[in-house]
Amino acid sequence: MPRTGSRSMWSGSISFGLVNIPVKLFVAIREKNIHFHMLHDQDHARLQRKMVCSADGKEVHPEHIVKGYEVAPDQYVIVQDRELEALAPKASRTIEIQDFVDLNDIDPLYYDRPYYLAPGEHAAKSYKLLVEAMNKSKKVAIATFVMRQKEYLCALRPINGVISLTTMHFNEEVLPAREVAGVSDVKVDEREVKMAQHLVDQLSADFKPSKYHDDYQERVMELIEKKAKGEEIVTQPAVAERPHRVINLMAALEQSLAEAKKKKGKNGHAHPGQETARRRKKVA
Repeated sequence: MPRTGSRSMWSGSISFGLVNIPVKLFVAIREKNIHFHMLHDQDHARLQRKMVCSADGKEVHPEHIVKGYEVAPDQYVIVQDRELEALAPKASRTIEIQDFVDLNDIDPLYYDRPYYLAPGEHAAKSYKLLVEAMNKSKKVAIATFVMRQKEYLCALRPINGVISLTTMHFNEEVLPAREVAGVSDVKVDEREVKMAQHLVDQLSADFKPSKYHDDYQERVMELIEKKAKGEEIVTQPAVAERPHRVINLMAALEQSLAEAKKKKGKNGHAHPGQETARRRKKVA
């Protein structure tokens, strides 16, 4: 939920039939990436990037930079900024709902970036109305809107009483799975399928986001803090992990299943998958 005092990055309204609901758009994720500056190793001064012509090696100033689309090797069609501006989507402050669909009908491949929508001034009641309507119908709204001269496809759905907006990829942007190389009509043994299924059951658990951490980012921050304090850092050469070649798939599955059961026993927790596995045994 957007925090009090945080600045909205867009404001407008949701068009819901003849109802317009004023809303404000807020980010829903906080980037935790660590950013480094490029410095000169001699005096630690920051480096500057310059645009240099590949033909004569001279620096090119902004007023002499144009956009070009390559149509053949080293052949470009020059497009002026004013021509692009004429084609840009018309500025709009409306999130136009196109359809209401089932959440399960949306392949996660289409999702891009999540945001929160907060009600605008005097819009709390109409905002709540849409939240309740989507909750009861179990539907997700598919809509379009314009932000920063770009048109977006998006999905609106209620999360804990708040409307989330997730931008989506257009259909032509998503590559079909059939283009993935190396996937062929390979036959697998039914015993191997059952064994793999048992392994999935053993590793099944409830999804708890707080369980997963970006260990690399944490290690980098720890390194930075130690160096800032003047501590001496001793680094060990990283050993690249070599991929294991599976010779006997059934043996690998059996070993994995045994290790999963052993780990489960140490933790003392039974996952939902264990009950599923027991029921399968009884049926068999």
